[in-house]
Amino acid sequence: MKKRPTILDVARQAGVSKSTVSLVLQNSSLVKPSTRTDVEKAMAELGYVYNRSAAGLRGAQSGLIGLIINDLRNPFFTEFAASAQMTFARAGYSTVVANTDEDPDIQSQVIASMIEHGVSAFVISPAYSDDDGAFNRIERAGIPTLQVLRKQDDRTDIFPFASHNYDTGGALATEHLIEKGCKKIAFVGGLKDRPITLERMSGYDSVMKANGLTPQAFFGRPSRAFGREIALEILKEHKDLEAAVCFSDLVALGMLSGFAEIGVQAGNYFKIVGFDDIEECSLAYPRLSSVRCDSALFGQNAAEAMLAWIVEGKRPPDSMRYNVELIKRQSSLGTS
Repeated sequence: MKKRPTILDVARQAGVSKSTVSLVLQNSSLVKPSTRTDVEKAMAELGYVYNRSAAGLRGAQSGLIGLIINDLRNPFFTEFAASAQMTFARAGYSTVVANTDEDPDIQSQVIASMIEHGVSAFVISPAYSDDDGAFNRIERAGIPTLQVLRKQDDRTDIFPFASHNYDTGGALATEHLIEKGCKKIAFVGGLKDRPITLERMSGYDSVMKANGLTPQAFFGRPSRAFGREIALEILKEHKDLEAAVCFSDLVALGMLSGFAEIGVQAGNYFKIVGFDDIEECSLAYPRLSSVRCDSALFGQNAAEAMLAWIVEGKRPPDSMRYNVELIKRQSSLGTS
């Protein structure tokens, strides 16, 4: 018996990717007319018949979403994941949540396992990796996938990307500190040369240079421990520094602890602005100024975008960026 042609056979015949064939089958407006013609011609030549009922069972009707997070220990990502999961639940979808702990090998294992269990879609805040194998596996499986908060795979025509305007956030924080009279301002935290670090630092860097000031960075794992360590180092070896824009609130909260440990109250002697505006920012003392990224609303938006994709066939744009705002509190305004 002659083997029934598959979507992969059509892709090879037309000289396109499997995902492109899928988009044609979904009547997506994202496909160029010439490409659509090539795919339809290949289907006719091979005698390919699209089994829509089977595709539905594999897709939205399986009711299972894979939500993969790079660091669930960070309250910012936890709030995002909880909001996304609740949005999916209200729409009748179950969510499988996995924490990769910034480990690309674990990420690959989790993705492979979720594909085997028939997830309808992926929402992934990825661990960085030099290996595209995990995303290639998703592409071969033809599963709708949204990258969030970090972009691991540049093929946003296949894996759309959603995040915040981090460069704007860094600029707002730096402009605020300059308005408060600071000139010696450091950027603290984030692993050097990581795309997410460069994004969050870019606004700081451009504003410093535009004002004739010299940028200075202290790179490291974005944790409370690193923030505390840098606070102690600044007081010993960089006493000319007046303020810091931190990669994350965890780094900023660590700096608050470091200063408090030796009797220095941040906000007056040294000004600090965090990034993300997790709940603890408004509860710490001094209360922490921070760039608000509203992770709960972002989680809801990301889940709704994915639901529109798998239920209604409305694919998200290749790239989406959401606005941020600066919340000014005691750590930069002062406590008196």
